[in-house]
Amino acid sequence: MSCRVMFYVQHLLGIGHLKRASLITSAMAVAELDVSIVLGGREVSGVDFAGCARILLPSVHAADETFKTLLDERGDPIDDEWRDNRAARLVFEFEALCPHALMLELFPFGRRMFSFELLPLLTAARAAPQPPRIVSSVRDILVRKPDVERNRKAVTFAHAWFDHILVHGDPTLVPIEASFPEMVEVADKVAYTGYVVETDELPVVTMESPIGKGEVIVSVGGGAVGLPLLRTALAAKPLSRLADRTWRLIAGPNLPDKAVADLAWSPPPGVIVERWRADLPALFRTCAVSVSQAGYNTVMDLLRARTRTVLVPFAAGGETEQTLRARVVAERGLAVAVDTATLSPKILADAIDEALTLSPPCVEIDCTGAETTARLVGEMCEAGGT
Repeated sequence: MSCRVMFYVQHLLGIGHLKRASLITSAMAVAELDVSIVLGGREVSGVDFAGCARILLPSVHAADETFKTLLDERGDPIDDEWRDNRAARLVFEFEALCPHALMLELFPFGRRMFSFELLPLLTAARAAPQPPRIVSSVRDILVRKPDVERNRKAVTFAHAWFDHILVHGDPTLVPIEASFPEMVEVADKVAYTGYVVETDELPVVTMESPIGKGEVIVSVGGGAVGLPLLRTALAAKPLSRLADRTWRLIAGPNLPDKAVADLAWSPPPGVIVERWRADLPALFRTCAVSVSQAGYNTVMDLLRARTRTVLVPFAAGGETEQTLRARVVAERGLAVAVDTATLSPKILADAIDEALTLSPPCVEIDCTGAETTARLVGEMCEAGGT
């Protein structure tokens, strides 16, 4: 049987969700699963879905880090007509595909503002002549809302509608209950896959390619909310013990062009500003210190590269995910964490100097997440017996 998988992914601001999904779907394709990826956000260059069919919904993105306003492909706020049309398109694509497994990234523990299309999709899935296995695909840490009743409703919904919850993490580093205690109520549906990371060995930077060696690398993931950290790093450089080193600022694909131009226009001596580097994980292996936010992909790359690290987690708009990840890593002595609310050039410079005193981090983490997910979804399809 050829296992057909429909995987819904909606990114709004950052690119971590999209990158993780691309690695998972690539592993599924290698495992000879027939994967159709449903994409509802703006296209991001450098993130592809090789071997998969792509279903492109009308794109939507968050206006800012509060996530309160969603904008369509023209930059206008979405309305009820837009919602109805996209919901109808999603159900149409599902019924045409008739998948054996339906995966929803983050929902119902996130993306609840997309219930307008996901509830009709789930209803169609339940009513199908041969219903698919319904799977929630979530990262290691969830954003816990202050409203306890809302968190409980998410778990109740998962219990009623979902067959499986795949957690792309390793409980020896951080169990899902650390961020979402209510998950114990559906523990029978939860399976850990390990972290989803690039499978290739990180390339070694040679003497003929000395880029990154001994530098301070400042990166901000996709870059949409990274400008304050980049500016603080520029002001921190002369205050640090590493003031005489090259500081390389990686702006990210989503930082506005004007902001990148302002940073790159006549930077201070010893500062290099770049939009993006595909070899960033390799630079982590040889730099003196990395300064970054605490996103899923970045932290995994840093731990695998054994990089001395300063983490400045993104925490606006009620986001708690990166703060918890930074704290867990720092408590193990694997990084220095800085509270975004108190960030200043002096505090960042002191944190960089402190990171220099750390031993290179060494921790055993399960990083087979993509391959394990592909195996588990394949087994779900076989168990479904369609």
